[in-house]
Amino acid sequence: MAALAWLSLSFQATAEPSDRDRIAEKIIAPMSLGERISEDGVYELLNSGGQHSGYVFETEPLAPLPGFSGAPINVLVVLDLEGRFISVRLLDHNEPIFVSGLGQAPFHAFFEQYEGHSISESLVVGTPYGGGGAGGSLVYLDGVTKATASVRIAHESVLAATLQVAREKMQGISAGPPAHPDPDYSEDLDWQALVDEGLVGHLRVSNAEIDDRFAGTVWADDDPDATDYPEETYLDLWVVDLGPPSVARAVLDGDTFADLRRFMEISQTDEPILVVETARHGLVSEDFVRNTSPDWISAEQGGLPVALRDADLYVGLAEDVPEELKDGRALILRTDRRLGFDPASEWTLSVQAVREHGMFQPEIGSAELSLTHATPERFFTRPGQVERLPQWLEAIYNRQGDLIILGAMLGVMLSALLFGQARLAGLSAFTPIRLGVLAAVLGFIGWWGQGQLSIVTPLATLQSTLAGGSFNFLLYDPFSLAIWGATILGFVLWGRGLFCGWLCPFGAMQEFAHHLGRLLRIPQIEMPARWDARLKWLKYVVLAALVAVTLWLPQHMDKAAEVEPFKTAITTFFLREWYYAAYAIFWLLLGMMLFKGFCRYVCPLGALMAIGGALRLRRWIPRRVECGSPCQLCRVECQYGAIEKSGKIDYAECFQCLDCVSIHDDETRCVPLVLKGRAEKRRPRVTGHPNTVPAE
Repeated sequence: MAALAWLSLSFQATAEPSDRDRIAEKIIAPMSLGERISEDGVYELLNSGGQHSGYVFETEPLAPLPGFSGAPINVLVVLDLEGRFISVRLLDHNEPIFVSGLGQAPFHAFFEQYEGHSISESLVVGTPYGGGGAGGSLVYLDGVTKATASVRIAHESVLAATLQVAREKMQGISAGPPAHPDPDYSEDLDWQALVDEGLVGHLRVSNAEIDDRFAGTVWADDDPDATDYPEETYLDLWVVDLGPPSVARAVLDGDTFADLRRFMEISQTDEPILVVETARHGLVSEDFVRNTSPDWISAEQGGLPVALRDADLYVGLAEDVPEELKDGRALILRTDRRLGFDPASEWTLSVQAVREHGMFQPEIGSAELSLTHATPERFFTRPGQVERLPQWLEAIYNRQGDLIILGAMLGVMLSALLFGQARLAGLSAFTPIRLGVLAAVLGFIGWWGQGQLSIVTPLATLQSTLAGGSFNFLLYDPFSLAIWGATILGFVLWGRGLFCGWLCPFGAMQEFAHHLGRLLRIPQIEMPARWDARLKWLKYVVLAALVAVTLWLPQHMDKAAEVEPFKTAITTFFLREWYYAAYAIFWLLLGMMLFKGFCRYVCPLGALMAIGGALRLRRWIPRRVECGSPCQLCRVECQYGAIEKSGKIDYAECFQCLDCVSIHDDETRCVPLVLKGRAEKRRPRVTGHPNTVPAE
């Protein structure tokens, strides 16, 4: 993004949540908004039956990360109980690139990509990079061209707010890849070995024991079979984790094992669990529907629920499995490891024993029968956590190609200007070379790279400094940051000239407009020296006004910064409201008659660059004692008016065009050299030019 300015006021006061009615109208039927359950504006999400099925919240009260103009990007997030995004919708923002640039549609479209993804996934903004497996566990959300920094800020807001809700309300959500079965680990096992090593969990409950559970309740006498046959088995439950291939192979017959392998190839994050019941209780009620959650079976681990679901697989058991199990009722359940389930740690499976009291409207009573189980660690692998790279590093990776080209371009430019300035200026093809460089700056740095620097960035930095905020926002646009780095280095070496003369895309457009005007023979406006000097102070007035707006009316900063036509001409390529486009075109048309009028007289960034030029450590433009008196050629030829009558260079107004450098070393143009050459023809030739005052 060309003019990134995120006022990162991380410690600002938390915003008040929106009115309930505003949130409620955003919930899509048959879902509805439930009760507010936190001061931060977190609501319950209710399904069509009025049951709690998720959470609804805004990002601004929970994670008020400021955007371009200092205002947070407020997003409405609807999350289900398993940590999946049901919907993510933009509520409020003041990002100038979308408000008056690209329009709202791309920003809204960006948030639609979250639907169906889980907060357990590593969601990043950008495109895959690096080697084949480098980003295999990452889920990429497409950004918005020309607004990458704003989109990254919005993404961080969504993640920060969502994870905060998950930690407080959904503690079972896992933040990274859990342990999963090791496909390369193998053991030769059979059923007896599984039982001996505790790989099979077993729970037996007699009729007498279940009677004891209901003793003293209205359901105590509602199971005659339990009362008449107390020693017989009520529940005979067997549990096996089928995730490890060696265990599954020992339990299942060939066809079922093959079906399970195919299932796990598709559902790679699911842990399959076999449950078998051989007594009279059973596993599910008559109302159970395949491929749904079992109504009598539940699980928990670490005090948190574990979601179970039928895998809808036919179960055939291996030959050496006891016949009583083969005759029993079997289900293969599945649970998503990403939701916090650790198959190598102890977990508890519970079966609900249900009794009814009464005939017509019976009272329902239940008791939980629980079995604790764990599968040894050796069957699993725990890969290192796949962590998302920091956003600034993600930004670098996603623009690494552009950054390499930019680095090479800056390296060549800085070297040529620092070590070969005179030779460069003395080339007969210097003008075509300079225009070629400016074309590359306009095309690559400006329109392609969106590296047009703007006054908004330093103003945002100023406000963040006064508020005690962070400067991390600068890292979200590494392309522009690299140009800022080169510009600041240029302050020390040349003053403002490096950026204003060689790196500013809109400055390049102004220069091309000038050459086009000359080509079309449009009459040129020659500003009188007095008015030229006065008008140059205007840019400092504009800069001061913008600083005042930033300090006292920050909500209007984005509009005030439109005094720069950069966003219109470079960022959006004139695809904006007509008055913005007309304003930018006005300066370009004027530039065909008045050489770089905006840059010289109005540009607030140019004013800041001129102030930054005070860091300059040397007078890099060579002068002679005759410069200014009697020779005025360089002053006359300088279209920026950066040379005083005395011949002194006004570096605050110098754009480093090198015209005066080319004159200084040209024996056919430099008046002192021409006169010296004529004098030398009348006396013996000597070498050197002793009256030259070299650059320091």
